[in-house]
Amino acid sequence: MAAISFQSVSKRYASARGTLQALDNVSFDIEPGEFFGLLGPNGAGKTTLISILAGLAKATGGRVLVDGHDVLADYAIARRRLGIVPQELVFDPFFNVRETLRIQSGYFGVKNNEAWIDELLENLGLADKATANMRQLSGGMKRRVLVAQALVHRPPIIVLDEPTAGVDVELRQTLWQFVARLNREGHTVLLTTHYLEEAEALCNRIAMLKKGQLVALNRTSDLLRLATGNVLRFKVDGELPPELAAQARITGRIVQLPAPGALQIEQYLAAVRTAGLTVEDVEIRKADLEDVFLQVMSADESSGGNRWQVPV
Repeated sequence: MAAISFQSVSKRYASARGTLQALDNVSFDIEPGEFFGLLGPNGAGKTTLISILAGLAKATGGRVLVDGHDVLADYAIARRRLGIVPQELVFDPFFNVRETLRIQSGYFGVKNNEAWIDELLENLGLADKATANMRQLSGGMKRRVLVAQALVHRPPIIVLDEPTAGVDVELRQTLWQFVARLNREGHTVLLTTHYLEEAEALCNRIAMLKKGQLVALNRTSDLLRLATGNVLRFKVDGELPPELAAQARITGRIVQLPAPGALQIEQYLAAVRTAGLTVEDVEIRKADLEDVFLQVMSADESSGGNRWQVPV
């Protein structure tokens, strides 16, 4: 039995400009014990899908099961199986951190939970903030509390919706160490993130959404293997020729170009020299998940875009 099963899930919203199709017949399963990544650009439908999973939104079509329990028909059971960390910083300003976690435990009927609360506070770097009012915490600390709230009832399935957005490196490392430990202990993890290096390092399988449709679903290693060739990376001062700029991923001085073979690399470097630019720190690397993501998002589904998917 799948830990989470999305079965032909669709979601439409009425707007002033007509009907918006946020999700279009999305189907895939997440197996027990998986560390699963859900990726896509802003507006792709990731948060809508998680909102339906959490029971915060109702699908227009299809259904979602959590350990075999329908999220609408068996809401209480399904919700107890989930621990969800939302994108938004939501907190009650009248309680301190420990009180917040005790109240969250009570929502799920969990008694005598102090030992686990202490462990959460220690592992998430909140031990010295246990008596601090939520209003006094920084944004990063508030996000740590959200993670603790999601885990306080020991859910077998953990859903992390952009958990490290806007937080410091220390929290990211602390969080991933703890979540990776929970995953090794048997917890299923569903992660959405725009930090693709996190997804590449952590996730066994990855699904990608584009405009509400599932456009990729495969093991992370297989997605990387399917990526086109290597990547040429170098630094340069000045503006690239338009024909190169159209293909490049540019971050400040750093330029990265898809490089299927040696001839392509020579042509790139010759074009840069012809433009009167000096190239520094040239290297050739294997494609990473960000390269895969860009290839998937730019693929024309009508001409072989489904090569990124395995049967579901």
